This record gives sequence, C-alpha cells and structure tokens, in this order.
Amino acid sequence: MAQLFFGYFAGVIALTAVLVVALRNPVYSALALLVLFFHVAGLYVTLHAEFLAAVQLIVYAGAILVLYLFVVMLLNLKQDDRYHHQWRVAAFVCVPLLLEFLVLLAGNGVAPQPSPLTAEQTAAASDNTMAIGTTLFTTYLFPFEVASLILLVAMIGAIILAKRDIGEGGQT
Repeated sequence: MAQLFFGYFAGVIALTAVLVVALRNPVYSALALLVLFFHVAGLYVTLHAEFLAAVQLIVYAGAILVLYLFVVMLLNLKQDDRYHHQWRVAAFVCVPLLLEFLVLLAGNGVAPQPSPLTAEQTAAASDNTMAIGTTLFTTYLFPFEVASLILLVAMIGAIILAKRDIGEGGQT
C-alpha cells in the first residue's frame, strides 16, 4: 500500500514539474507548482515526517508561492510564446527519470530495511514534534502573526500595483 501511495505522489510530482515548465501562462505554472508542493508534503506524510510536511506547506505553498505570484503580478507577464520550447527540454529530462522509476518499481526483490529506531525513540520523536509545535504556537505566536500580515499586505500591494498599471495603460 505504501508503494502505491509513493507511486501516486511521485507520478503527480513528475507531471506537475513538467507542467510548471511547459505551461505558457505563468499563473497556471504557479498553480501547477502549488499542486507539486502539496504532493511533496504528502510524500513527507508517508515517511511519517508530519512536521516536515507542515513546514513544506507553510513555507513553500504559503510563503514562496505567494512571493512567486507577487513577482508575476508585479511584472505583469503575459503569455510568452518565445520560450515555449521548454517542454521539450523538460520531457528530455523526465524520460530518464521515468525509466529509473519503472526500474525501481520492477525491482521488487529488494527487501525493505527495518527502522533503526526503537519504540522509545519513536515516542520521544513524536513528543519532540509536539514540543516544537507547542513552542511555535505559544512563545512564537506573535512573529507568525506578523509574518502573515506582512504577506497579506504584500499580496494586496501587488494587486493594487497591477490594477493601477492596467488602468493607466488602458486610458492612454
């Protein structure tokens, strides 16, 4: 069952990575990147690294993608046909990765390695994650709120700047 989930997440990650490069519209590329970030977080969950999955969603899907969209809106990019041949390069890179993936799926003769962690170490690791979460949402709650407000102001500013440029360009 774990291999099935891994195959699903890996396949969607590879497909959306190609779409990020191949799509002409930069907003659609950013949406494909968002799907990619969510599926990478899903891989972390299958590896029992829930904290890394949460950080993946907060940092990459939240902050980094908002930054990308801010730049796209600030630059006011349109569909660009000059560089649309990038899908060929992406396909050229993905074919060896796909072949390697198929070889790994076919080679089921490799036995999975047992986890080196004992039950006590696993329990301590889950308590450690709970301690980090408690500290982040009690002691450092105010910096998280300030960071979210700064991102909100940046997003609203990008929308206002993009609308102002469109409005001024249409009247001349």
